[in-house]
Amino acid sequence: MLPITADSPLILASGSRYRAELLSRLGLPFVAMPSQADETRLPRESPLALARRLAEAKARVISRHHPDRWVLGSDQVVACGDEVLGKPGTREAAIAQLRLQSGRNVEFITAVALIHEATATILRHVDRTHVRFRALGDDEIARYVDAEPAFDCAGSFKSEGLGTALVDAIESEDATGLVGLPLIAVRRLLAAIGQPLP
Repeated sequence: MLPITADSPLILASGSRYRAELLSRLGLPFVAMPSQADETRLPRESPLALARRLAEAKARVISRHHPDRWVLGSDQVVACGDEVLGKPGTREAAIAQLRLQSGRNVEFITAVALIHEATATILRHVDRTHVRFRALGDDEIARYVDAEPAFDCAGSFKSEGLGTALVDAIESEDATGLVGLPLIAVRRLLAAIGQPLP
């Protein structure tokens, strides 16, 4: 089992610029490879099960082609009642998502999976963050969406930016989990495989 080195960097199974920026904070050599895993929710699949399954699926798509490398997959699911919110993609969808979350408690579930295919090794973690949104008026939502179009953020909520103005409280063990990659957990997973950090 090869360690993570400059010659054998960790593979981040994601095209997310947010996850790449977060992972770079750990100082490990890595390369990002977008994963083409199918992200369709299964019938009656819970948000927690969906996040776990997709984090592993994203990593496995890449690890099949690089079995001797460590691959890190991650997925974030936003659970608002019975609804699962993904990336809105458009202004209209972002406004609709924020209307749905207005005045409600919303859970941001971020799962990670660290896989080494050749040795059939997999380590997993799930980070859960609870966000209590204020009651938001349509004008306020529109101003936020126009000022910070978070169309590539699940739930249209960018906590590291203006999104903090939309909420009353955030309860989390790891603020980076809300952004998309829980670094405290990732560090623990790396320590578990004996990988030193710089």
